[in-house]
Amino acid sequence: MNDLIIRQGKLINGNVIDIVINDGKISALGPDAAAERVAIREIHLHGHYCISAGWIDAHTHCYPQSPLYFDEPDLVGVAGGVTTVVDAGSTGADDIDHFYSVTRRVKTHVYAFLNIARTGICNQNELADMSYIDNEHLQSAIRRHKGFVIGLKARMSKSVVGKNGLLPLIKAKTMQKMSGLPLMVHIGNSPPELAEIADLLTKGDIITHCFNGKPNHIIDDAGNLKPTIQRALARGVIFDVGHGSESLSFPVAEQAIRFGAYPHMISSDIYQRNRIGGPVYSLATVMTKFLTLGLPAQCVLDCVTINAANSLHLPRKGRLERGYDGDITIFEFKNQSIELMDADGHSRIGKQQFIPVAAIVAGTHVIVPENTTSGISVKDRVTLRRSINNDIPL
Repeated sequence: MNDLIIRQGKLINGNVIDIVINDGKISALGPDAAAERVAIREIHLHGHYCISAGWIDAHTHCYPQSPLYFDEPDLVGVAGGVTTVVDAGSTGADDIDHFYSVTRRVKTHVYAFLNIARTGICNQNELADMSYIDNEHLQSAIRRHKGFVIGLKARMSKSVVGKNGLLPLIKAKTMQKMSGLPLMVHIGNSPPELAEIADLLTKGDIITHCFNGKPNHIIDDAGNLKPTIQRALARGVIFDVGHGSESLSFPVAEQAIRFGAYPHMISSDIYQRNRIGGPVYSLATVMTKFLTLGLPAQCVLDCVTINAANSLHLPRKGRLERGYDGDITIFEFKNQSIELMDADGHSRIGKQQFIPVAAIVAGTHVIVPENTTSGISVKDRVTLRRSINNDIPL
């Protein structure tokens, strides 16, 4: 007896397959993988709904007790079709233990980038006081939470570092060498200048807010990709979107994409305020924005599945393959117009949308949230719910 069978799910390329999940892993998949098999739970999609590996949001703020940027992991995760979320520096060494305990009680897979400031983001300028950057406490926290802490986070913009300039980033690179973990660097207003930041980054480091529209952005006055950014990309530095409340400019993204500077990861930088009041709303909304900016649908999906899994070093995630985690996102790829806004007030009209329908986590939790299925007819939603035994709506 199998744990879960998904019958006739449609891939983004139009192919229809079955997926069989046992013990939290994909055990079989293909056009007839479920033939003559039975399972404790079955979902029949009739070739109508799309499926992909579970979506990964590489930049969120989902520590509920954070004083500035906070949310509930399941509201930024499975409620929006996202099976894995990464909190990007909300917590530091002082509060990572509590955050870890919170994440053990949710359905969404949660990981953390540890802020190099031991306080995390308890105020806007956590890196203005160098005494908050405590390597001993940071390394101890990483050892305590190996596998949960998957990287370090440094917010390198004027409002955060104050008069310290590049010093926090220089310290972060030393801390990174000791830990062996990826480093995610937030870019924003100068100082420090973008060129100074980018020139310190090495292969596998992540620039988040890569398409922000602030004066310190990646496009030069002539409309070209800045040479320092070209060199960073050539070294293997990773571009992460990190939309957020202030960090996605359609004109900057469009110009970068014209130069072939595609994002490696599409992430939301979501927290309660920009989830409810916009302009983020959900990872699916951010994915739809990049579809509208000209990225092919498969490219968009790769940015929230295999690319994210590879960049974040999450083994067994991001692929629909035998032996990989049984994390699946069910969604509609719908031909429907929508007005989309960036963080600077620019609008674009999209012709297609990603609409999440359900999140399956480790083949066990099947979440069909009411609030993210507005694009699905009532009849179809009821049919889907009836096809899932013991579904758990949020």
